[in-house]
Amino acid sequence: MNIFSITWDPPLGIDLGFFTLRFYSLMFLIAFVSGWYLMKAIYKNENLSMDKLDKVLIYTVIGTLLGARLGHVIFYQPELFAQDFLSVFLPFQFVPTFKFTGFAGLASHGAAIGIAIAMYFYSKKVLQKNIFWVLDRIVIPVSFGGVFVRIGNFLNSEIIGKPTNSDYGVVFKKLGEDFARHPSQLYESGCYLLLFTLLYYLYWKTNISKKSGMLFGIFFTLLWSIRFIVEYSKEPQVAERADWVFNTGQLLSLPMIVIGIVIIYVSQLKAKSNEEV
Repeated sequence: MNIFSITWDPPLGIDLGFFTLRFYSLMFLIAFVSGWYLMKAIYKNENLSMDKLDKVLIYTVIGTLLGARLGHVIFYQPELFAQDFLSVFLPFQFVPTFKFTGFAGLASHGAAIGIAIAMYFYSKKVLQKNIFWVLDRIVIPVSFGGVFVRIGNFLNSEIIGKPTNSDYGVVFKKLGEDFARHPSQLYESGCYLLLFTLLYYLYWKTNISKKSGMLFGIFFTLLWSIRFIVEYSKEPQVAERADWVFNTGQLLSLPMIVIGIVIIYVSQLKAKSNEEV
């Protein structure tokens, strides 16, 4: 080993004797708990009931996990619907043998769609506000949670980067390799931390949250731009699509970037219109 590379071979989790708490699950737990505290501060700032805060956590957890799982299967592993249908929704593999897998195979694009749908129902049934009110605020804890999810991927030695063909990088020993790869998970995690810092600053230090949809549009545009760029350092998740100009993650990110830009544009137009009235 030299100063430019590390050999990565962590345990899967913390052995509690009767149960092993997997690091990936722990990272999700940290993401949801930290998100709850961030939203608590926002709800206090907006003078909203804490009863509504508890419900936003429930909607977010369901939307994230269900959307992420379905997104993975639809975008990356559609054959699973026919081969092992129950494993799509349950943390078990049934074919060819039965075993506990946890909720492995989660796609961030699906999570984003799932959260957006969950927030629509939350805004209508619980908050009774315009959906962009909650979307403009939920993006702050979501971006922070993304930091830990990608760290979880790194701990799991998954969503790996391409070989660096140099001494720089990470050797993922669990994969039986002896060469260095880009720590793409950490690149993405670091970028999400910067995105969170920006959104946090804009919410607390400026009046941009008064422009309906603006924070969400900024989040969507930057998040998927980050994802698009970082994908260049990753191995394609679907080997059959390796020779495509853009990989699956990039193709899914492009329309998200466009949607984000459109939302920013419309939000700015509405803000100007309100100023003129």
